[in-house]
Amino acid sequence: MDIKKREKDDITIFDIQGEIRRTDIAESTLHELVKDQLDLGKKHILLNFDKVEFIDSFGVGEILASYISTHNLGGQLKIARISKKLFLVFQITMLTKVLEIFDEEESALQSFLKE
Repeated sequence: MDIKKREKDDITIFDIQGEIRRTDIAESTLHELVKDQLDLGKKHILLNFDKVEFIDSFGVGEILASYISTHNLGGQLKIARISKKLFLVFQITMLTKVLEIFDEEESALQSFLKE
């Protein structure tokens, strides 16, 4: 998994590439990266799943933990550009009930401005 961070206005965008899964490599987890942004006072987080190929149960846990941490601090975590295959995983795990998921990044960014 490779994660690049960028910002637009007061929104932190994580562009994720590869697989979100448990690895033996000592790299920062998605949840740790989200918590780092929250510690800096950045409470609008967008996860861009355009290049995510696979997610396992660990990855689902990372997404849920990131959502809970953000929500508990009064922030918002949203997802954009998720594939149909991964959307099915989100449906099965009921993440679609708690997360806002957008087809396009621009519509996700606009949704932050409306609230």
